[in-house]
Formats: sequence, structure tokens, C-alpha cells
Amino acid sequence: MQGLRAYAQPDAAAFPAKPVKVVVPVAAGGSADKLTRLVAEKLTEKWGQAVVVENVVGASGTIGAARVARAPADGYTLMEQGEGLTLNAILYRDLPYDSEHAFVPVIKAVVNPQILVVNPATGIKTFADYLARARAQPESISLGLPGNGGIAHVAHEIIGQQTGAKVNYIPYPGGGPATLDVLAGHTDATLITLAAVTEYVRAGKLRALAVTTPYRSPALPDIPTMAEAGLAGFSVESWQGFFAPAGTPVTIVEKINRDIAAVLRTPEIEARLVDMGFKVAGGSPAELAGSLRSERPRYSQAIKTAGIALR
Repeated sequence: MQGLRAYAQPDAAAFPAKPVKVVVPVAAGGSADKLTRLVAEKLTEKWGQAVVVENVVGASGTIGAARVARAPADGYTLMEQGEGLTLNAILYRDLPYDSEHAFVPVIKAVVNPQILVVNPATGIKTFADYLARARAQPESISLGLPGNGGIAHVAHEIIGQQTGAKVNYIPYPGGGPATLDVLAGHTDATLITLAAVTEYVRAGKLRALAVTTPYRSPALPDIPTMAEAGLAGFSVESWQGFFAPAGTPVTIVEKINRDIAAVLRTPEIEARLVDMGFKVAGGSPAELAGSLRSERPRYSQAIKTAGIALR
């Protein structure tokens, strides 16, 4: 995915010599924002330069991504992103950037389940209850989406295809606002990255029904998988990572990769991430590029079958 712009390879040891900005293309308060701020805090300490997080919301993350695509390719502007980078390339006909060539992967930071949660006042106690109501009373359940066309939307469409469940989708610019509205009772439920709602589930403010991965999360070990709860074979694992504008010097990309990996593997940070519901991933830029290539066919088919389009 490295772009065609040519740059002399600078001394990576001198990087960074000024503050670094990380664009998070969704609203503050969600899992992407929490992860990025935790990493940014530790990179600030490691680098001796401020690492500033900027939330740039809109159009399912494409506005923030476009800003990063236009940024100088020098390592001083980064982007936090997940499978939304792939999904938007499938969902939108005309993007203001070329998804395959505008960015260079830096590192896959974490993988994590999506989790279905409801406001306890709904009276829904199990995943089976949820499906039964969504089938018997189509669109009676309002489901807040952390992004229109995002991984939660795609995952729930697959659930609907397999079960006949129909809900009323309410899109939000990120996980934070979606969570706040289900907490307040303005919506009934949300399907969201587990790390965004762990604390609310533990406090009893939200009721967790099931996770989308084929394994339970150590952060909430009592919550069943959707496969365990009756949806045989269901599996969706999401991820979050970091990218730079295409053309960013390889030496700088490799340094950022090493330093973020070191932060993620610090016992204190890894323990905090696991407690939130993340699983540290790591790996090379090439491995993240491979993930992007491999997941596109699967999501393309799911989106086509669901008939999701953001044109």
C-alpha cells in the first residue's frame, strides 16, 4: 500500500522532533478514542514530544481519513482506523481518497469482539429474547449503530440474514454517542466494540447479551458468544490499528511500529487493554497490509447480500 512519492530516508532516531497528531475519525468516548488516547499518552512519555489526538467525525470516518490522506507524508500525522477502512471502500462509490494507495499500514494494535448490549429497562434478558422480539415485532427494537455501514452494522445484518430479526437502526458518529443514548434509554440497544461498554456492563447499567467472536472475552467471561447463544458458526472479530499517509519514509514507519508495539506490550498497558476488552495484536506493517487484503472479499460478500449501500 506504500504510495509512489519518493522521499529520502531520514534518520529515524531523530523522529519525532515536534508534536505528532493522531486523527481518530469517530467521536470521542468510544473504543477507538480510548485506545488512541492511552497509546498517545505513553508515546508522549517515550518520545518527549506531545502526541495529540484529534477526533474528526463524519461520513462514517471518511472525512477524517481524507484529512490524513492529504497530510504531509512525514510521520507527524497518523490515523487510527480499523476494518472501517475496508468497509468504506466497498460501501462508497466515490471516496475523496484511494483506499488502497492513500495510506501505509503501521501496526494492528488490538483485536476485539463486538458485543450486543441493551438497556435493562427493555426487559430483554438473553440473546434469545432479543431475537424473539426482533422477529415477532419487526423494528420495535431501536439499535444504535456506532457508525452507518461500520462493522457493527455489517455484523447485525448478518445476524438478521441468519435469523430473520429486524431492528430499527439509529446511526451515530461513533461509539461514545451511541452508548450514551442506550444508557439514557433513548435507544434500546447497541452492537459495539466491547471495550467501549465494559465498565457499564460491570456496573449493571447495560445488560450484555452476547459477543460476536467465537471465543468469550476475558474482560467479561460470563457473557456467551453468539454461537453459544444459538447462532451456530457466527464469528466477527474486529480490530483497530494505526496508519500514515502513503509515502511516509519506511524508516519512520518502522520506528513508529516498534514504539507502539513496545507501548502495547508494556505489562501495565497490556493489562489495562485486556481489562477493557481488547486483545493486543501487534505485528509488522506488512502483516496489517495482509489483513486488509484478506478481509475485503468476505466483507464485500456480506455487504452485497445485505444490500447495504452508502452512495
